[in-house]
Amino acid sequence: MTGILHGTLHGVGVGPGDPELITLKALRILQSAPVIAWPAPLQGDSMARAIAAPHIDARNPGDEPVEIAIRMPMVAERFPAQNVYDDAARDIANHLDAGRDVAVLCEGDPFFYGSFMYLFGRLAEHYPVEVTPGISSLTASAAALAAPLAARNDVLSVLPAPLPETELKQHLQDSDAVAIIKIGAHLDKIKTVLMELNLLENARYVEHATMATQTVRRLADIESAPYFSMILVHKRQNAWREN
Repeated sequence: MTGILHGTLHGVGVGPGDPELITLKALRILQSAPVIAWPAPLQGDSMARAIAAPHIDARNPGDEPVEIAIRMPMVAERFPAQNVYDDAARDIANHLDAGRDVAVLCEGDPFFYGSFMYLFGRLAEHYPVEVTPGISSLTASAAALAAPLAARNDVLSVLPAPLPETELKQHLQDSDAVAIIKIGAHLDKIKTVLMELNLLENARYVEHATMATQTVRRLADIESAPYFSMILVHKRQNAWREN
């Protein structure tokens, strides 16, 4: 049927953790969208909602948004939870069909390993979509370390830690600078590979970048790591200081 005006689906990057690290556009959407959806674990709080909380909660009485919690198992063997995203897409579609804009919050950037992509894949063909980029954990971690990610013609690679050991090693050998994400239970495997390549001393570790719980240390000193942590490796170390 023609002539139907749908609401717009917004994928909103809310940054890596510090509520001040959102864009002006994201702020405008957070303070005006009639519906806001956010991912969360099965139990507990949503990190994306917590980041955006100061901006959402500052809205005037009577202007509070409808909120949709997208709760799912946060374990690799069950992620993405397809049925959860199917249900969430239907709930969001009902609002869009009624002409209401929906803002879906995403930690970091929506299209940099962001969970928003699973809703985008289900809804983008049927509704108008706008994506608001956010500061990613990649750039936030570099800032926390006070060290550039790469310099000059360096090849920078982003490696998910769940990759098999042989693939991690090959990518590390082929790149000048590497960011390893999704650490968690894969810490020992990563340290083993880096030791084999004589790169352990070049590796720096960042946990919860920009948050109050931020930790920055040498990777060699780390014995356990949460999912929201990152390892940055540069073969030439302080390459940006070279002529």
